[in-house]
Formats: sequence, structure tokens, C-alpha cells
Amino acid sequence: MKEKHKIKLVIITGLSGAGKTEALKYFEDAGYYCIDNLPAKLILNLIDSFSDSSKKIDKIALAIDLRSGYFFDEIYKILEKIKELGISCKILFLEASKSILIKRFSLTRRKHPLVQDGNLDLGIEKEIEKMHNLREISDFIIDTTLLTPKELRIAITDNLMSETEKKSQIQISIISFGYKYGIPQNVDIIIDVRFLPNPFYDENLKDLSGEDKEVIHYVLNREETKEFLMMFEKMLDFLIPNYIEEGKSYLGIGIGCTGGRHRSVVIAERIFEYLKVRRYSVKLLHRDIKKA
Repeated sequence: MKEKHKIKLVIITGLSGAGKTEALKYFEDAGYYCIDNLPAKLILNLIDSFSDSSKKIDKIALAIDLRSGYFFDEIYKILEKIKELGISCKILFLEASKSILIKRFSLTRRKHPLVQDGNLDLGIEKEIEKMHNLREISDFIIDTTLLTPKELRIAITDNLMSETEKKSQIQISIISFGYKYGIPQNVDIIIDVRFLPNPFYDENLKDLSGEDKEVIHYVLNREETKEFLMMFEKMLDFLIPNYIEEGKSYLGIGIGCTGGRHRSVVIAERIFEYLKVRRYSVKLLHRDIKKA
């Protein structure tokens, strides 16, 4: 029998035009498996399939609303079944003022699911009435009338995401490189560590790299290195949460020395380990370590 693991489920619902598509993107950035406009009757099948530990999917975000037509009404009995099964489930309901919804539909020229005769105002009224019961049992209600996309992301993050999920919204890449081979592309922050003493001029270290313990000891035991790392790590502790709040999903950090073989490698390794301990999603590349 296949091993099962627990699934964390978030259902995103609410009024058409209130921001469900944007919200779904934020959950995708946080590592959730996301599906838009899923018929309610398929939720349990989906959970059962993903509960297989070999699937390695333990977080699901589903956008469910009146676009599913007849199938929408099944959401209530499905939610009862989810509760009986002990599945972790939170419901996020998004709404906005009627005037703002009308404006958004006018700008996008999308069709409202309950508008048949062109009367958008009446369609919104019908949707508000039909969604009332689901709104009443929702765990979180966010009014997006006055919210920018950034403010909506912050509201969702603060209410529904753990610290680990917040950090997973950004992918960090650390690249060590040599200035003699050019600055790498797609880096947002470039740190020049050529101010540190160069192991290249030590005959015992010249042919080694920043992955060798002798070079690591040479670089990290310098007082200027210790002071620099303390300041740089503190700067990253300030910058990264603010990048996440701003909605940035990728951060490239380039760390360069002359040849990209000694100092930049040691510092990049140290920063990589520092961010991993803080549970960020981080990758490491030594671009020029094997170059002469």
C-alpha cells in the first residue's frame, strides 16, 4: 500500500473580477500546485491522487467560483467531506465594491458568468446573493476595492502563508564569477570581493580553488572577511524580505573576484549556506572555477 501524506488545501473563491487570478499566482510563487476553475466534485479525487507520497505535492490552491455553473453548488457537501476527513483547508473569499467590479469588467471586456442580457449590474447582484453562504463560512475575506496587486499579495501572505512559504516566493541564485571573464547576466546584486587578500599569490594555494579547505581557511580567517560577511549578511536580511513584499520572484546575486576561482567561490559558498539555514530557496553556481 502506498504511503500517504497530508495535503494543505486553500480554496480561493469570491466575486468575479475581485482578484482570484492574481491571488492564484501568489500561491503558485509560494510552491502550491494551482488549478483555476476546478469543478467542486473533482476536489476529493484530486486530493486522493496527490496524497500519494510519491507525487511530492503537499500544497494545493484551487480557484472555484460560478464559472463552473451547475457544479458550483456541490462545493458545500464537498467542504463537509473535507472536514470529516481531517484535511487542512482554508477558504479565501475575495470581494470588491460593485462600482469597481463594473469598472474592471469594462476595462478587460471579459464576460461575467451570470450576465445573459448585457446587464452587468444585475449579474453582479445575482453573484453576490449566490455567493453569500460561501462568504459566511470563509476563513478570510479580503476586500480588494482599494488594494493594489502588491497590497493584495501582502494581505494574502500575512493571513495565509507560513514563514517558510513566504520565503519560498522568491528563488535566489548565487553566482561566483571572475571579472576577467565578464559580469554574468541576470544578476540583481553584484558584490566585488577583490578587496580581500588573494590566495592566487600564495604558491601553496594558487592551484587550489575556493572549495579546498586551505583556501577557505585563508579567506575566512581574515578580519576584513569576517567584518564584510557580517555586514553583507545583515544587508541581505533587510533586502530579501522587502524584495518578497514588492513581489519579486527571482533574485540573482553575483559575487566576483579577479578570476572567479578563489575568493568569490569561498564567499558565495558562505552566503549560500547562510541563506539555506534561513530556509530560502537558493541555488549556487561557480561559473569560472575551472577556468585557468
